[in-house]
Amino acid sequence: MLEVWGRKSSSNVQALMWAIDELGLAHNRYDAGLMHGVNDTPEYLAMNPNGTVPTLRDGDGEPLFESAAIIRYLANKYGKSPFWPDELSSRTQIDMWAEWSKLNIALKFTAPIFWLVVRTAPSQRNPQAIRNGLDVFEKNLGIAEARLVRHEYLVGDAFTSADILFGHVLYRYFDIDIERKSLPAVRTYYDRLTERPAYQDNVMVSYEELRVSD
Repeated sequence: MLEVWGRKSSSNVQALMWAIDELGLAHNRYDAGLMHGVNDTPEYLAMNPNGTVPTLRDGDGEPLFESAAIIRYLANKYGKSPFWPDELSSRTQIDMWAEWSKLNIALKFTAPIFWLVVRTAPSQRNPQAIRNGLDVFEKNLGIAEARLVRHEYLVGDAFTSADILFGHVLYRYFDIDIERKSLPAVRTYYDRLTERPAYQDNVMVSYEELRVSD
């Protein structure tokens, strides 16, 4: 049985829980972080000295932190092709695009855009900073757009773990109140993700508890 610590509104927790559900793994999730606390307790810090979420324990195994590393662990242990192929070259392509997504999509969206729109009071928002963040983010989305014109998913025509690292931020990108660039292939891809029950249950969830108002 997997045990996961982290609040539902955390995008990193959402990515992990999406992966867990796609793999059909039994689990328990415990709220931790921000208003829930827990992540600053000695017991939690013994598992994850960073005090971040998520943290995962698989049975009697050592605790794991860093969402991308946890997803890679679960894919290696429980995943099957095409989600996580046996062939090294195919698996490395998926891992490469997953790493690209973490660095160029997730990190370029959460702090530079989402936090400036949702986690900042309206009177304190900096429209130019938001626009600058969007310019960088959407330039990277353009790389995905070129791939998604040719394939249904990021690495090819099958859903893989790379889609989790890429696709989990798209719900918020398309949901928040911003002016978005036209990226029709990315939009079609996102619409395809929204049909997946695991995406609906773990990613398309309220983030109102994160919103800051004047």
